Amino acid sequence: MTKFMMRLIVVFFCALACFVKLSKGGDDKLYNLQANNYDYKDALSKAILFFEGQRSGKLPASQRVKWRGDSALTDGRPDNVNLVGGYYDAGDNVKFGWPMSFTTALLSWTAIEYKSEISSAKQLDYLLQAIRWGSDFIIKSHTSSNTLYTQVGDGNADHQCWERPEDMDTPRTLYKITSSSPGTEAAADASAAMASASIAFKGLNSNYSSKLLKHAQSLFNFADKYRGSYSASCPFYCSYSGYQDELLWAAAWLYKATGKSKYLNYVSSNKGWSQSVSEFSWDNKYAGVQVLLAKEFLGGRQMLSDYKSKADSFVCSIVPGSGSAQFQTTPGGLLFVRDTANLQYVTSASMIISIYAKALKKAHVSGVQCGSVNLSLSKIKAFTKSQVDYILGDNPMKMSYMVGFGNKFPQQVHHRGASIPSIKAHPAKVGCNQGYSNWYNNNNPNPNVHVGAIVGGPDANDGFKDVRSDHTHLEPTTYLNAAGLGLLADMLSGTHAAESSKLSFMWKVINETFELANIM
Repeated sequence: MTKFMMRLIVVFFCALACFVKLSKGGDDKLYNLQANNYDYKDALSKAILFFEGQRSGKLPASQRVKWRGDSALTDGRPDNVNLVGGYYDAGDNVKFGWPMSFTTALLSWTAIEYKSEISSAKQLDYLLQAIRWGSDFIIKSHTSSNTLYTQVGDGNADHQCWERPEDMDTPRTLYKITSSSPGTEAAADASAAMASASIAFKGLNSNYSSKLLKHAQSLFNFADKYRGSYSASCPFYCSYSGYQDELLWAAAWLYKATGKSKYLNYVSSNKGWSQSVSEFSWDNKYAGVQVLLAKEFLGGRQMLSDYKSKADSFVCSIVPGSGSAQFQTTPGGLLFVRDTANLQYVTSASMIISIYAKALKKAHVSGVQCGSVNLSLSKIKAFTKSQVDYILGDNPMKMSYMVGFGNKFPQQVHHRGASIPSIKAHPAKVGCNQGYSNWYNNNNPNPNVHVGAIVGGPDANDGFKDVRSDHTHLEPTTYLNAAGLGLLADMLSGTHAAESSKLSFMWKVINETFELANIM
């Protein structure tokens, strides 16, 4: 054997040893041999673009999703209020205020937490536009200090029709909460949305930021003073966790937005409300509150230690290998919470765990203690990355569950506007029954590709059937996409970017070593 070959072998094994060390998750387990490095910037931009396809109202000249047109231009007219705008929450044509507020808060949290990363990806302006499309509508909905419109459209009537929003002729029934008919969850969630958005716009549009904050404070006072559980949007959005989580959620965001001690005292004195949970969703905000306030604890607010403990508990309940994980993963490695739109729970949990891990690293905390098991930050980050990569195509189906990303993605998304030809290509009205007979029930791909939409996802065994009628697995929602967006933004952060760069470099070294060996 020549000296050159000896050197080559030494270089190869040194490179392999370095690669293994870089790939370790804080223990002896090798997580990746070759890192899956998707184009996260592209996925991020598509996730933001999705929101333009969900817009209701008069579309701006800058609208990039061209298959959509103006819709619901008289919303609010029965009560002589202007409720034009906002988002259709999913594949239907109803505007549900409660999940829209949650969506707006998640988008704002992403803009706050990952501003530099999103700005570097040249997507910050688009993200702020997405936030404002939601926050402007919430402002319109808050017509007086103790009045908030919470829904536009009759959900039951809407679900009996398959129409483009541009053709919509189902009742645009109005629902609202007042001091005599309260809905604390909806009012408090709207407050949180306004407070978080005010932070996102602070320094960029001070007048708008101040306006948002005024609404946030007023909505919180309304929610807290007139307590009563919200039920107007049932059976589509029912409150199962009660309203205490939303009150804490709003107060936490108001503290971050104002720094006022009254909001800090509120969350501190009501810490008994906070529960150990294993879900973060439009209904249950406890884990989001805990992560928000654990960050404050790490910054020196010692009275918030209970929130830090429960944030740790949430991580332990989700991440495999903690010894106390509450859920199984699919054979392909996807967190599986429940069969109905499972990816909403995957993205929301992974988003806030990523934010928490980032805060722990900044505070020089090495991980999360789960009983006798220590979850290192690298292991936590490996888990969240695995969830993103699964969604983008690293799964047994080799399917990207983000529409328009990759070469294989869902073609029959459960979405009225996407499944019927654009009004610009087919200007004749498509009626309620015609939509069902001609478009809902056919087996052809949707005529409009709803780029960026993340669908409900696969079943517990990684199975997935691309059938439009299966809303459980094929329907996208705004809050699913908003959480997915936050998770994608984390993939652009320093930790993931640096690790991906190192892993890619080491793999390149190994490949080049093999090439040299082959030449010899």
